[in-house]
Amino acid sequence: MIFVSSLICISLIIIFSSFFLSTQSVQFVGKIWILFILKSLKILCGIGWEVKGIENIPNTPFVMAANHQSPWESFFLQTLFLPTSSIMKKELLIIPFFGWAISRLKPISINRKLKVESLKKVIEIGGERIRGGYAVLVFPEGTRKKPEDGIGRFGNSCGLLASNEAVPIIPICHNSGKYWKNRSFKKKSGNINVVIGKPINGSDAKRLTEETRSWIKQTYFEIN
Repeated sequence: MIFVSSLICISLIIIFSSFFLSTQSVQFVGKIWILFILKSLKILCGIGWEVKGIENIPNTPFVMAANHQSPWESFFLQTLFLPTSSIMKKELLIIPFFGWAISRLKPISINRKLKVESLKKVIEIGGERIRGGYAVLVFPEGTRKKPEDGIGRFGNSCGLLASNEAVPIIPICHNSGKYWKNRSFKKKSGNINVVIGKPINGSDAKRLTEETRSWIKQTYFEIN
């Protein structure tokens, strides 16, 4: 109830404020709401979080690559750097209020059925965002995975984007799905572990992607 009622309110605020505030300022408003929701989740459901490696977040644009398990990280990771442009399926943008507000925050919307076209769009628009001072949030697995399935295969978008724009990949690993079940109202109390790795640099897109997945896979094993 708190989520739905506050979502409509914050969506309207974001939509209207986006016409006269910078994207970074509007995203800051969204960040306050996200932290409010996550702290409410902690109070009501007992789901907290612990972050290690926050010092690895740079002050300049980068590619943020994380494993994907639940809605939790989709919200939380957008609070780590402002402004951030998230890659998301285009269907989300037509959801009343929520989607309309997200569309004002400069996401990169893709059609997951058109893989080649989507990759080209991520590289082109993602590059523009990075050159404009944004971090770009990528979930290289593409879809959410069950916690027990570990880390899935990675698409190469994070490596291509980082190598093309000569920026680092910041790998992030978490176990949110252990506490916030995907596509379920069930939640389990406990602390979500979030580990932010050191920057991964290089000019070889494939190697960058492989190194990022390797780090996330090893870290996931360590936190579970």
